[in-house]
Amino acid sequence: MEGTKPKRCGSKNILVILGFLFFLAVIALITVGLTQNKPLPENVKYGIVLDAGSSHTNMYIYNWPAEKENDTGVVRQVEVCKVQGPGISGYAQKVEDVGFYLNQCMDRAKQVIPKEQHQQTPVYLGATAGMRLLRMESSTLSDRVLTAVRQSLTAYPFDFQGARIITGQEEGAYGWITINYLLGKFNQTVSWLRILPRREDPQETSGALDLGGASTQITFVPLNQQIESQNNSLHFRLYGKSYNVYTHSFLCYGKDQALRLKLVNSIQDAENGLLRDPCFHPGYEKDVNMSEFFNTPCIKKDEKSFPFHRLQIQGTGNYSACLHGVQKIFNTTYCPYSKCSFNGVFLPLLQGDFGAFSAFYFVMNFLNLTNSSLEGAITKMETFCSRPWDEVKAQFPDIKVKYLSEYCFSGTYILALLQLGYGFTGNNWKHIQFMGKISGSDAGWTLGYMLNLTNMIPAEQPLYPPLSHSTYVFLMVLFSLVLAAVFFIGWLIFRKPSCLQKGAV
Repeated sequence: MEGTKPKRCGSKNILVILGFLFFLAVIALITVGLTQNKPLPENVKYGIVLDAGSSHTNMYIYNWPAEKENDTGVVRQVEVCKVQGPGISGYAQKVEDVGFYLNQCMDRAKQVIPKEQHQQTPVYLGATAGMRLLRMESSTLSDRVLTAVRQSLTAYPFDFQGARIITGQEEGAYGWITINYLLGKFNQTVSWLRILPRREDPQETSGALDLGGASTQITFVPLNQQIESQNNSLHFRLYGKSYNVYTHSFLCYGKDQALRLKLVNSIQDAENGLLRDPCFHPGYEKDVNMSEFFNTPCIKKDEKSFPFHRLQIQGTGNYSACLHGVQKIFNTTYCPYSKCSFNGVFLPLLQGDFGAFSAFYFVMNFLNLTNSSLEGAITKMETFCSRPWDEVKAQFPDIKVKYLSEYCFSGTYILALLQLGYGFTGNNWKHIQFMGKISGSDAGWTLGYMLNLTNMIPAEQPLYPPLSHSTYVFLMVLFSLVLAAVFFIGWLIFRKPSCLQKGAV
């Protein structure tokens, strides 16, 4: 009998394929294990920052997954509380009231943050231009206020980390860090195995424009320009990239102090104590005690020589005349550098996009100018300032008279500051984005302050950015199933040895 033809089941090819799949699955599991070098989420951490500004104090509560302390974009704002009353500098003569002043918001923090987290939650208070001015006037008074604040905050069950007056340079830098952190500008997109990193130019960060009641800050990364004034230069290394940052804070040029500068500058035009002011609506009237203008270091004391003790302000509502008066508080005649903003302060050429926040946003948002061109903003301001005061009050009955009456000035001042002060024009106006919140968090210096003090932004990019928990679980399950399938199919093949024989002869 002739021998039968050798029987072939294709087992050799199948074994090669299974071996290859098994090898890939093992490599993949090892790779996932290496990249996921941090534990699964255990808890959420919290941080509290109090922004003690010149006109009021805000409390911000942030949280983040504890296992991602050095990962971009994980910190989020969960609560904001506005403390009722003036800024802490307003308590210089009544420091015993500071504790009660902070109680409402700190009690709110106790409710928002789980009790078991209280002792591990850091609390920071940063005081800005209002306290900088008070310290200039009297370091004894500013120390008394800060001591009272410390005593009040220490009484709470949190991990109090201190209360201090931050510099204008710090305020500008932390605001810049905040908006770029929230916008994801510091994040380096990498492939899963970190083979093909996407290169980013540090110039792709956004500049920061901050406006408060007593100071204003401008901060950005100049492109291929030397920062001629070293006092305005800062260096950061964040996530493996270096940033040479320009920043300057103009004390006394926040919107409230700027209004005082403008009014004092205009008093010389007053007749018998009556000042007709184009920065207020027609029909608006207000009596002001002259001493109120001079209770700040921003106004020179030798300007007190006026023949009247009270000033009556009557609004005339004229944007162009108001702008002319506002421009006088900027000294642009002197510049010891190749380029200046005002008052002899160096300013590099403007580069890239800018985020304008705090009072920049609040004022422009009220005036509906956040998306306007420069020409459109000027036209709207002309119309708004000329509106009768009674008509404006009737349209906005829920806004406090003090704030409502000053929007004509504040809007005019912002346009003057951005144009004359910083050099924005109709061509680059579109690069200014007026922003209140970014991804649910307020734009401002507080988040950057906390990130810096808690070392949440590393100097170097982590070598193996951890996967998200859901991705990690998916990949582990997938590769485990592949391995199980390999073993199962192999078992089915090897349990039939006839398939491995060549056949009977």
